[in-house]
Amino acid sequence: MEEGEGTEETTFVIEEVKQIIQESVENILGAASYQNNKVNQWTSGVVEQCLNNLTKLGKPFKYIVNCIIMQKTGAGLHTASSCYWDNSTDGSCTIRWENKTMYCVVVVYGLAI
Repeated sequence: MEEGEGTEETTFVIEEVKQIIQESVENILGAASYQNNKVNQWTSGVVEQCLNNLTKLGKPFKYIVNCIIMQKTGAGLHTASSCYWDNSTDGSCTIRWENKTMYCVVVVYGLAI
């Protein structure tokens, strides 16, 4: 086997994960306006849809999906994370999505099994 051959099946491909997150957020939030009583439903829907589509990739990973939805009020939101892992196999992808009434930040961590 040549170097790099077959690695696509066992590596965390950020572009692939990014697409899954963006589709999930669009499907769940779409053109919705912020409603406090729907935030729990929306965050659950986003993480569940992301996880379902990530597992359909059939890659040897454990996934962690985190979703934050915040109403646009002018308040600041700062997040940070740090990971101790194998950079050659593990990875993360963060997507920030927004519309006129809310922000949505989704982070996916993929840890090779």
